[in-house]
Amino acid sequence: MMMPQRLIVVKVGTNGITTSEGKLDQMEMQNLAEQIATATKQGYKIVFVTSGAVAAGIAELGIPPKPKDVVFQQAAAAAGQSVLMALYREFFKKYNLKVAQILLTAEDLSNRASYIHTCDVLSLLLKVGVVPIINENDVTSVDELMHAEGYKVNFSDNDSLSVLVASAVGADLVIILSDVEGLYTSDPAEPGAELIRTVDTITDELKSSLRGKSKRGRGGIQSKLKAAEIATQCGIPVIIANSRRPNVITDILAGKEVGTYFKPQERLPAVKRWIAYGAAIKGTIHVNEGTKRAILEGSSLLPVGITEVVGTFNEGDVVSLADGNNEFAKGTPNFSSTQLNLIKGLQVSDVHRKLGADKPKEAVERRNIHLTEE
Repeated sequence: MMMPQRLIVVKVGTNGITTSEGKLDQMEMQNLAEQIATATKQGYKIVFVTSGAVAAGIAELGIPPKPKDVVFQQAAAAAGQSVLMALYREFFKKYNLKVAQILLTAEDLSNRASYIHTCDVLSLLLKVGVVPIINENDVTSVDELMHAEGYKVNFSDNDSLSVLVASAVGADLVIILSDVEGLYTSDPAEPGAELIRTVDTITDELKSSLRGKSKRGRGGIQSKLKAAEIATQCGIPVIIANSRRPNVITDILAGKEVGTYFKPQERLPAVKRWIAYGAAIKGTIHVNEGTKRAILEGSSLLPVGITEVVGTFNEGDVVSLADGNNEFAKGTPNFSSTQLNLIKGLQVSDVHRKLGADKPKEAVERRNIHLTEE
């Protein structure tokens, strides 16, 4: 397996950098830093996504963990982030590499301007030879605080975050490091489970055959498969491998057969990648059957085909396009939810009478629609 790639996203989970007691495993952190430093010297640009802040914070605070208490988890993350970063800074410094911390929430990647700005910051850091270290901003990322009717969050763990970042920066490969060797035909603890070396396409059968969750992290094999699905749909190959395998990163980059390799599909254009996977959904536009057919055949969405608008969103936010309860596409509308409620079901001439002749005739333009159902 040849690896001519140059921009790589490496993600390590909590289990990869903690001991069985749940404390940070400094030997493993040092080991990963050394491999990333080696890859950097070989000319690769590495974006490093790490978990472990909550585990570091629990050890730092010295109080018993409360896994179901969101506020406790956030307090632990707040205490743990600086511990985690101080260690990484020390380990990378041995190889004359500087690090920069980037904490992201789902909202940061959902807002188009913020998304592009994050890409610019990452590009600058990579250009000057700094290793960006990314983690979810656990202190302010709370699905429960979120959200109004119609809002669906875009990631809930660092597996998804790593591939959304990879999509944003146009990475050539994502390496997801876990506590398993890769994807197995069944639970790896069961006799007869075999490692799957290559996955051509992620099928529904494959997804339904897997189960299992990590002990301390939030992701399990299902979350890794979902992340691999997003990345490969964006045209980026993924390798899932064991973080504790010696030289796991450098061996992958040398083209050795390590873990499970997911083949990329055709790469979507950058804006469509963001619409499809980068942004949270802020609401839903329901359309009639004829309009759905026209959109699936390549048309824009006109106001006359809209039957209902759910949620509160602005022009340019990402929304679902649905027929009844079924989403068939996502897109960025030219109007806010308030405006769409005024013009739904109207012909273009009536829209211009209500909102002014300078308004676009399309509620959502074809180039800003990504089909989720063929």
